[in-house]
Amino acid sequence: MITRLSLSFALLAAMPVWAQVEPSATISGPPADDSLQMRIPPTVRTEAYPTTVGSEQRSNYLAAGLILSTAYDNNVLGGAGTKPVSDVSYTIWPTITLDQTTSRQHRTFTYSPGFTFYQPTSSLNEVNHNASLDFQYRLSQHSAIIVGDSFQKSSNVFDQPDSLSAGAVSGSAQSPPTQVIAPFADRLSNATNVALNYQFSRNGMIGAGGTASELNYPNSAEAPGFYDSNSRGGSAFYSHRLSGAQYIGATYQYLWAHANPVNTLTSPANSRLETKTQSLLPFYTIYSSGKLSLSLAGGPQHFDAAQPLSPAYRSWRPSALASIGWQGNRTVCSANYSRTVTGGVGVLGAFESNDANASARWQMTRAWTVGSAGTYAINRNLTPLLPSSIPGGHTVMGTFTIQHSDGEHFKTDIGYSHLHQSYSGIAVIDAAPDSDRVYISVSYQLTRPLGR
Repeated sequence: MITRLSLSFALLAAMPVWAQVEPSATISGPPADDSLQMRIPPTVRTEAYPTTVGSEQRSNYLAAGLILSTAYDNNVLGGAGTKPVSDVSYTIWPTITLDQTTSRQHRTFTYSPGFTFYQPTSSLNEVNHNASLDFQYRLSQHSAIIVGDSFQKSSNVFDQPDSLSAGAVSGSAQSPPTQVIAPFADRLSNATNVALNYQFSRNGMIGAGGTASELNYPNSAEAPGFYDSNSRGGSAFYSHRLSGAQYIGATYQYLWAHANPVNTLTSPANSRLETKTQSLLPFYTIYSSGKLSLSLAGGPQHFDAAQPLSPAYRSWRPSALASIGWQGNRTVCSANYSRTVTGGVGVLGAFESNDANASARWQMTRAWTVGSAGTYAINRNLTPLLPSSIPGGHTVMGTFTIQHSDGEHFKTDIGYSHLHQSYSGIAVIDAAPDSDRVYISVSYQLTRPLGR
């Protein structure tokens, strides 16, 4: 995973720097004559809805900074037969960000290693890594390729440079459902996507893409009952523009997911599971005044789940997806709902997942901004007779932040996060399903414009 990310960044860095254009001339948006250029509906986009507002929006810059954070967690060692243990943590986050837009490409890269120290539970001390890479390249006037990769090494589900980053909302049919996770355990995750879009006529567009993701727990003692998982998938879509604001189309998606027990001592040796799904989703999207978009999709989904020495499960299920996004001058918000079958949720089984996610950010004044993000997910096991499978459960997660900017370089964040997971049979969260976190962070950032 780390090798893949390093190679991707090396390729990006080696690309030549083209002639500089104004920040507003990004290749991701339509050209001046948007009566000819079609939009890419959220259902088939690889990018999440925007999360920045007002003065936070910028392009063509190189930034470096430092974040100092302290937090109080009321449950860092929940598990079978133990009481929740509270702790205080201190984190240092160096950060670097590159954002550059040219006449034919847009590339962004962020990297932030984290050094976290716990008091008094020093055994949880950890070095974390957060990195992401996004690259868009216009092959011609009517075609573009988009590549994205994100990597995270963490021991704490809450411990991230941007507390709202995990709550970014996607309208894509390829977006994975909410996973069941061990809140305080070493975890490696990586997600890669690539998409190619081609507008072949004034009102017609086709596209194809691929995704790959991995989730691993290096320390099996910290995650008994959980499963490492990896998935690979491909998709294709057709989109037709009915008018300047309305689109219809359909997307087909194939996904293969594989799960292995993290701790083989607590799970049968034959408990690995392979799940294949195929979905066909007709969709409808409408845009209003350039700020609001609404997308609806629904159709059949077939799943095939197989485990060695156990009968295979095959069935058809309805699949649905709805998303809405609003981007104003000082407010941005988005929400989605999805119903899908998947095998890569971190525990054994093929699950029918009902997910709802929401995110909002409001710049009250030039100096004060508030934000929130939330998730509610219900996972129901469709393969209950498999060994080591659990019936399912639900997840609730939310974050609220208040941010104050002191000039151009300094920011202060105060926030609260809550996580509740209810899944019987998973000892590490069954005895203590709730985690609460209160934090404060101070950041300093230097920004240098590029191409000026």
